Amino acid sequence: MTAMVAERGTVMAREAAEAPARVAQQWRDGGAAIRALAARLRADPPRAVVTIARGSSDNAATYARYLIETRLEVLTASLAPSTASVFTAQPDMAGVLALAISQSGRSPDLIAAARAARDGGALLVVLVNDTASPLAAMADVVIPLDAGPELAVAATKSFITALSAIAALVACWSGDDAMLAAVEALPQQLEAAWHSDWQHFVDALADAVGLYVLGRGPGFAAAQEAALKLKETCGLHAEAFSAAEVRHGPMALIHSGFPVIAFVPDDAGREGVDAAIAAARAQGATMLEVGGVDPSGPAIPRTHPALTPIVQIQGFYRLVDALAARRGYDPDSPPHLAKVTSTR
Repeated sequence: MTAMVAERGTVMAREAAEAPARVAQQWRDGGAAIRALAARLRADPPRAVVTIARGSSDNAATYARYLIETRLEVLTASLAPSTASVFTAQPDMAGVLALAISQSGRSPDLIAAARAARDGGALLVVLVNDTASPLAAMADVVIPLDAGPELAVAATKSFITALSAIAALVACWSGDDAMLAAVEALPQQLEAAWHSDWQHFVDALADAVGLYVLGRGPGFAAAQEAALKLKETCGLHAEAFSAAEVRHGPMALIHSGFPVIAFVPDDAGREGVDAAIAAARAQGATMLEVGGVDPSGPAIPRTHPALTPIVQIQGFYRLVDALAARRGYDPDSPPHLAKVTSTR
């Protein structure tokens, strides 16, 4: 058994370890802007919300969709960037909040989609790490991610700060004081999560070929991000499913020894995730629970249920780095990938 290295020298690991400090700085420097935007949205509620994002940022958009729909009951949907960049469509966006999320703010299809949303009448709010980017320049409101320079191709701290900004906005917009207090305490929870022990997961996945990653509600965003990182950095064919959706077909592929990672929530979605875990185990799956009752899993700090996915995925980045090393991959140089992806 190979023990997890306390601190690896990869760029990805160093950047992920910065997330707690970056989240603290984000709230310290940008809290007033988030509160002001929340007050604006309370005074003039949008009829709907659309998210615009790609890659890890689109996983953050999944988190936003679930939080906004469950805590504010505002219809939220993803706007496919190609509707503007390829098909040149111009939907009516009057009265809509368009939430564009990006690390670089420089992907041409995101810029085209954000411009179309703004020109269609939407209030364009941009969550971006590079505030000098073209995406930031066209925004009605900019919320800086404050992640600092991110050099690793696989985004980590900018994903965490995107989630924390979304959580802070929803907490302020909904007037949820308990959730806001959890946002303010989030850096300490992230720090503890970063030092959690994932050795059991490393051993279980060292020779894996493919696996499923399950989540539910806001936690589905963590499942999506985990699957993406396992593909990017560990050479694993990982598919993310809702714990409900996995029962509609994908369960047929689960067999003895097939790995299944489950992000277990602390909210109303837990019953469904627990049921999916039980069903997968009955089919012989190697179950790996993040936040569940299995004592072999990592000790993830408890927090407000809405913020659980943020703390869980921060710890999971530690696993990704260790697993990449175990499998002989360099997470700083994923094959065929670049930091800014240009698509149409």
